Formats: sequence, structure tokens, C-alpha cells
Amino acid sequence: MNRLENSLKALRWIAMAIPFILLFGFQKKEQRIHLKQPGTIKTIVIDAGHGGKDPGCHGSSAHEKNVCLAMALELGRKIKESYPEIKVIFTRDKDVFVELDDRAKIANKANADLFICIHANSASPSAYGTETYVLGLHKTDAQAKIADRENSTIYLEADKGEKYKDFDMSPDAIIARQLQLSVFLDQSIIFADKLQDEFKAIGRYNRGVKQAGFLVLYKTTMPSVLIETGFLTNKDEEKFLADEDGQKKMAGAMFTAFEKYKAGLEGVDYKTRGNQEEVVDKAPIEKKDLNDKVVFRVQIETSETRISANSSRFKKHEVFEYQQDKLYKYTVGEFAGDFTAANNYKNELRQKEFPNAFVVAFQNGERISLEKAIKLAEK
Repeated sequence: MNRLENSLKALRWIAMAIPFILLFGFQKKEQRIHLKQPGTIKTIVIDAGHGGKDPGCHGSSAHEKNVCLAMALELGRKIKESYPEIKVIFTRDKDVFVELDDRAKIANKANADLFICIHANSASPSAYGTETYVLGLHKTDAQAKIADRENSTIYLEADKGEKYKDFDMSPDAIIARQLQLSVFLDQSIIFADKLQDEFKAIGRYNRGVKQAGFLVLYKTTMPSVLIETGFLTNKDEEKFLADEDGQKKMAGAMFTAFEKYKAGLEGVDYKTRGNQEEVVDKAPIEKKDLNDKVVFRVQIETSETRISANSSRFKKHEVFEYQQDKLYKYTVGEFAGDFTAANNYKNELRQKEFPNAFVVAFQNGERISLEKAIKLAEK
């Protein structure tokens, strides 16, 4: 995890030096990235790997496409049941073949806030455990082989992978793509880390959070992870993943990780959901009119009920309160027209007190998108 974090720090430094050129463009016009505001999760896309004529890897009897679909459907069911306001989209909900490019298009078209790709692994009979991938450069030959195996699905597509012929997956291209998606990559790693923690909590061996050049992650434009749930070539893991109880345990771990990720992203305590804070007399800071100027702030907390401005949750910081999506949201700092300063402050807060802090933007007291704010600030 430390190596991943160090790599990201270097990437973020480079990204800040490039005045957002990469953030707003890509190889093709139709693949332009639209920056979404971190906060309440409204749409999730769950992708069950392989399907139809593509069985994926297999053990003595279990096939990857089947165990992945079972876990995907169970995860989706749990999210829908607990969070009916969240839209859950499956790239497939039955045994059909879906092209890799189409899986990413489904997520991008839905403007999803999170993409969860579920797979199973294969190697020697002795290999075991779970690992979760984010987009990046592989560190070992084993990671490269996994990416190659999952990417090989393209050769089962109607054009035998012809549309990917000129697709650039070189190290330079992947680094450039990481820079483009740096606003999402932090969140991908946070979610991946929580997934691995929850798999470990149910007794699975934690193989860690890793990076590799998966096509499906390359093409999605939101926080995205690819989960290798276990090795079907290991007879014990095959038995576990092919069993309904094992599938429910894995989906349950994914769901708990999602809940913790969602709570952290929204600045809400995972256990209390922000509902147990007593409000006292001291009022939050009022909104300021800064004469049409764009103001960047750093959001640190979200709650379903109002939090006292002198709450210990703010760790003595002076806060600015605003409401959105029926939630109370709290920010610190005030940077008129200066995204770089706000982003630096966010990084400082993440290291010290608020690991899930993120930058938001306002104009005349109303929140606007970061994309719009950055463009206005540059004028």
C-alpha cells in the first residue's frame, strides 16, 4: 500500500504542474472526462466478469462467469435493499456475453459514481487469496499475466478485437491515463483497501491492493476497481466460491466495504451515520458574498442532521455549512480563485485529520462543479 501511495503522490505532483490539460481531454472527443463532485453516491455499476461464450477461468467444475454473476447479483441486491435511493446497474444480470468496451460504456453513459468489476483468478493449484486492482503499471509478471488474461476477452468479440488494434496500453499511455483520472484514482485505492480489509475480516488471505493495465478500468471515468475474488484452480477456493454461502460471504464483505467507503466519502461516521450529534447554540458560519468570485473550499464532513459548529468532529476548525441532497455539509478554508492552494490544503488535511477530505467550489454561496469553477478561475 505504501508503494501505491508513493506512486500516487508523484503522479499528483505532476498533475498539479500541468494546468488541467489532461483532465479535460482524451484520445477521442467522445471520451472526454467530465469531473463529478465527490459526495453522495447516486449510481453504481456492478460488472460480473466474462459471460455467455466467454466462461473465463475454471476449476474442476466451477466457471468464473457463473461465480462472478452470483456475487454481483447478491451485492446489487444488498445495496438496493439498504439504499433504495441508489441506482444499481448491472453490465449483465444473466449468462450473456458483453464486450469489454460496452461494459465501460454502460458505466460512463450512466455517469456512475463507482464501478465494481468482479472476477475470479487462476494460477497454480497452491495459489490462494483475494486481491483488488486499480488502473496502473504492473509490478510483477504475475500481475501482467492476470491483466493479459482478463483483457483477452476482446478476441471473443465479433470483430476479434480489431477495434482495439491501435489502442495504446503502453506504460506511457497508462501513466497519462492515471494523470487524467487522478481525481478518481485516490478514491479507487481507498475503496480497494477497504475491500481487502473486509475480505480479511471474513477469513480470506489478503493479497493486497495492486495495479495493472486492465482495459475495462482504463476506459471507465469514475472510481473503479477490479476484484479477483479467489483462485478457481485451488480446490478449496473453488469449493468456497462455487458455494452459495461462500458467494454470500464475499458479497457481504464487498457490501460492508461499500458502506464504509460511502460513509467516508460523505464524511459521515460509519456506525452512527452522523445522526447522534447534539446541536448546541453556536451557529455555523454564514455564507459570504464574494462578488461573483469563485471560491474553493475543502469539505470534511457530511451529516443527515445539523452538526454544531463547535463540535469536536471539526477538530477546532472553523466551518462553512451548506445543504445539498438533503444533507448538511461542512467545509473549511476559503481560497478565492485558487484551486492549487485549496488542493494543497486538502492534501494537508488528509494527512493530519480528515483522510476523506476533498475540494469543492462555490460562487455567490452556491456550490458549482469543479470543472466550471476551474474554468472560471482561469479567466
